[in-house]
Amino acid sequence: MTAIDPKPTPLLAIVSGPSGVGKDTLLTSLIAEGLPFEWLVNATSREPRPGEVEGRDYHFFSKEQFEDLIRRGDLLEYAVVHGDYKGVLREQVEDALASGRDVILRVDVQGAATIRQLIPEAVSIFISPETPDELRDRIARRGADDGMEQRLADATGEIGRVGEFDYLVVNREDSLDEAVATVRAILTAEKHRIGRQRPVVPKAASRD
Repeated sequence: MTAIDPKPTPLLAIVSGPSGVGKDTLLTSLIAEGLPFEWLVNATSREPRPGEVEGRDYHFFSKEQFEDLIRRGDLLEYAVVHGDYKGVLREQVEDALASGRDVILRVDVQGAATIRQLIPEAVSIFISPETPDELRDRIARRGADDGMEQRLADATGEIGRVGEFDYLVVNREDSLDEAVATVRAILTAEKHRIGRQRPVVPKAASRD
């Protein structure tokens, strides 16, 4: 009889979707409810906004510092978003998985594609609005009216890639609890899936 491993394989989960769909709110609610996952904070080259805290909202770097991270291969993935760099720090992911902790990454759709290619064992969840009008309202409430049509066009393109993901969760207006419960159920089921492979972070390739 095969022995049962008392230490389940750590899980790397990717949460993605268009800007304004409520990814941060959803993940904040999950963590506040005691979900035993570590939400890794992304790096960015933009200035902190009022109320943002280093290490809680983002790891903030200057553009020059961020480009040094790129050259050293210190980022698992990165992209330029609205003129600023954003990316995932490789060491954070390596350290968390090596210690057996479960990890959640919040990335844009292109970043999710990169991570799935690098770490195919990752579980990917796409968060979607119920309708384009709902997404428009959310973006407007965030004070992002500038470039609204471009943001919506970008969102349409991103929603068109939902088939690349393992799961789709619709975050309906005024139904956050339902979306939170669905994501929790997905992660719980994945933790119990037989034969799930351990996620492996590929070695960095320096660009110097």
